[in-house]
Amino acid sequence: MDDEKTRTRQRILAAAAGILEREGAQAVSTRSVAAAAGIRAASLYQLFGDKDALLAALAVHGFDLYLAEKHELAYSGDPVEDMRRGWDMHVDFGLRHPAFYVLMFGTDRPGRRPPAAQEAHELLLGYLERIAAAGRLRVPPRTAAGLLHAAVTGVTLSLIGAPAVGTQGPDGRVPETSGQESRLPELSARMRDTLIASLTTDPPPAEDTGLASRALALDAALTAAPQDTLPLRPAETALLRDWLDRLAR
Repeated sequence: MDDEKTRTRQRILAAAAGILEREGAQAVSTRSVAAAAGIRAASLYQLFGDKDALLAALAVHGFDLYLAEKHELAYSGDPVEDMRRGWDMHVDFGLRHPAFYVLMFGTDRPGRRPPAAQEAHELLLGYLERIAAAGRLRVPPRTAAGLLHAAVTGVTLSLIGAPAVGTQGPDGRVPETSGQESRLPELSARMRDTLIASLTTDPPPAEDTGLASRALALDAALTAAPQDTLPLRPAETALLRDWLDRLAR
């Protein structure tokens, strides 16, 4: 893609993002975006095709924003505390960018996840593998990742759907809350602490570590090690990891 097309594409995405955040996904149309970007509708069709393709590109843009914030989180030295901070950042992003969040996580379909979504998943696995390496994870990292993803997206979507009392909606009006549940700020923290407590253990005493935690820690070390440095054949490594998975369970 040449420079001119790149600039036009960025201008279109910026205009579409503005409409999305101000008015919601229903207001994003090829006509409205073209007008906001100051281009002909034909130019938009050439770069994105139809509205669905434009919304898919916006979802990718949302994941880019999300990952930029994720990468700014510094490690604290306590992997479980880092997990809590990652949860809070995820929920905060959703509440600051509700229309983007719903587009990113509320309409996900099998086979349609953008590469940035996979990168976000790998970041989550990285947190969990550090917890496993510290001997503090009760279940395999991928199992924990599935549970955490389901919980944090469910909580965030729930909070987005229950507006805080006195806040303005996209139309500038303060919504009526009678007959509708108002947002419970403590919901996220309580769900976070309950789930993380069920997935992790306290730091083990130096002289004693549970068998399951040791198995998970060794599995995490195998995952992190370059494959050409392991003194095992691939089949042996696979067998060992199968045994470790059984011990962890």
